[in-house]
Amino acid sequence: MVRPEGKAPLVQGAARGVVGAMAMSGLRTLSAAVGALSETPPEAIVRERGRGLLRAVPKRGERGVIELLHWAYGAVGGAAYALVPSRLRDHAWVGPLYGALLWGMFEAGMAPLLGLRRTHQPRPAERVALLVDHLLYGWVVGAASPLRRDS
Repeated sequence: MVRPEGKAPLVQGAARGVVGAMAMSGLRTLSAAVGALSETPPEAIVRERGRGLLRAVPKRGERGVIELLHWAYGAVGGAAYALVPSRLRDHAWVGPLYGALLWGMFEAGMAPLLGLRRTHQPRPAERVALLVDHLLYGWVVGAASPLRRDS
């Protein structure tokens, strides 16, 4: 439920979601560098189902557009986190749990619905890397937030 203060918690949540998505991107760069990740979910979605999104984008700008789409998705997730009841947000573990739930919903729901090829391949290291970066996202969205009463 939106608090009486208005939309400020949603905006704060969205901003935290963008920062969380940025943190995920950094961790994904590391995961790719050590060989645990070959392609991010946003890259797979655009490559397999959303090429039309990039028609007007020069080849050199595609990666930036995909990253901006990921940050926008992170903003939506952060705003949704702001709607979690404050009695739950008050617990430090709720943010990472939220991130893990988002990862699980993508793995079990969105990826199969989109028909992404990645869902048919065993990729344990990649799945662990993506779970960890979603835990980080949840921690950023939920930690030391004005959305939590104890800060």
